[in-house]
Amino acid sequence: MLSRPATETQITHGRRLWLYVVVALALVFLVVPSLLVIPLSFSSARYLSFPPPGWSMRWYEAYLGSREWREATVASFVAAGSTTVIATAFGTLAAYSLATARGGLARLIYAAYMLPLIIPAILIAIGTFLLYAQIGLNSTLLGVVLAHTVMALPLVVITVAAGLKSYDMNQELAARSLGASRPIAFLTVTLPQIRIAVASGALLAFITSLDEVVISLFVAGGNWMTLTKRMFNALRDEIDPTIAAISSLLIAVSILLLGASQLLQARQRTSR
Repeated sequence: MLSRPATETQITHGRRLWLYVVVALALVFLVVPSLLVIPLSFSSARYLSFPPPGWSMRWYEAYLGSREWREATVASFVAAGSTTVIATAFGTLAAYSLATARGGLARLIYAAYMLPLIIPAILIAIGTFLLYAQIGLNSTLLGVVLAHTVMALPLVVITVAAGLKSYDMNQELAARSLGASRPIAFLTVTLPQIRIAVASGALLAFITSLDEVVISLFVAGGNWMTLTKRMFNALRDEIDPTIAAISSLLIAVSILLLGASQLLQARQRTSR
């Protein structure tokens, strides 16, 4: 197996073994600390300790039986769902507009969409908090959704733009030449063919909103305190394995959604 070519340049897997080892070590370094919370969530101890002295489901029961945790969970999923709808709609339209535009202005606008991925989240959070303080959007659902949409929008634009690169725009032009308006041609010809890219972008937007913590610490609160912010407050006030139980559930949801996104993208590549 190690003597087989790994690429078209006839480089064997054996000669690339060092690269595989480096990648494996990097994955272990990044993934293992996150996975440690899973055994902690089944601990019978009253405080976070590793290895667990015993095994119990009490912390999952504590999470499901707490009104505060349930309300925070509902708030997070409502915010994530709303963010997904808005970010997917605007991100798809933005990617479509940039794909059909030409010139330096389009590249400049694309770079502007990418700014939330470049600017540190703490700076965005501070600026958003100061702006919301002036217009009264702190601790509101609208404020949380708008802030999360800013963070999720670039991911949707990137994903949909990648899908549009493999799409032949002449098909839409043919529909328009037969009398369809541009919106109708987009909805009936273009959108069905890039639907997998749009769905992948929507899943990434949902994950981004559900896992976002820095901006939520500044703008979420009251009846719309997200799950991540309540977890942060719980870590500050009391450290018990309930946090590990919630973290394990969030990891499971994120893995499932990312797996679904990768499956959709694989189906798109296969259908080309």
